[in-house]
Amino acid sequence: MTQSPGKSQAGAARSHDGKRLVFISTRGSDPCGECKEPLGKGDWITLEKEKGALCLECSDLDHLEYLPAGDAALTRRATKHSTLTAVVLEWSRSRKRYERQGILVEDAALVRAEEECLADADARERRREREADRREAVDEKYVSRFAERIAELYPRLPADEVEAIARHACEKHSGRVGRSAAAKELDADAVRLAVGAHARHVHTDYDRLLARGEERHEARSQVGPLVRRLLAEWSGGADGDEPA
Repeated sequence: MTQSPGKSQAGAARSHDGKRLVFISTRGSDPCGECKEPLGKGDWITLEKEKGALCLECSDLDHLEYLPAGDAALTRRATKHSTLTAVVLEWSRSRKRYERQGILVEDAALVRAEEECLADADARERRREREADRREAVDEKYVSRFAERIAELYPRLPADEVEAIARHACEKHSGRVGRSAAAKELDADAVRLAVGAHARHVHTDYDRLLARGEERHEARSQVGPLVRRLLAEWSGGADGDEPA
């Protein structure tokens, strides 16, 4: 296959150094093997042996930030500081091979790496542009409504975390749960998915387990009890099911 990865390439889901691989699809593909949403040209996907192509949200990589290739020092530092990383690849028709476009890293790792590169004027400018792009990407009114709904359903969730969850989930063009049709209707299940993902990535060892080589479903199973306890604590109710 010369255009986009398929099930026959499921063994290429990780690089030789253990990093997860993300492919930029160059044509329409089958629906996501988990959420069944259509995957089109330009979508970023991963591959699993059992389910085939998955969107980034179902791959549990949608919380990571994209760092394009080109700055070796920044890439090296961000990789060093990020517990979980993924390599982004795209098929080159002219060279008949996949070429590295950049990496996905944790936001805190990228910020720390940028701070270490502040002596470089170009790095400072890149950071200003990135922050400007983020501000432009956020629909403030929608984020505010989404945050209010989170606070309504999870009244014991700290206010700073409510804001962080809403902004992360509702970023435009991100494909995250906050941009779904259900989320735009402030559906309780969509809000629960966003809060559950935050709990999993921020308050458990989930990312560390993935980085260590654990399969996604096994890692989720290990952190599931803690996620359920957190959701119950934040909502003031009884333990519930961990968000899928």
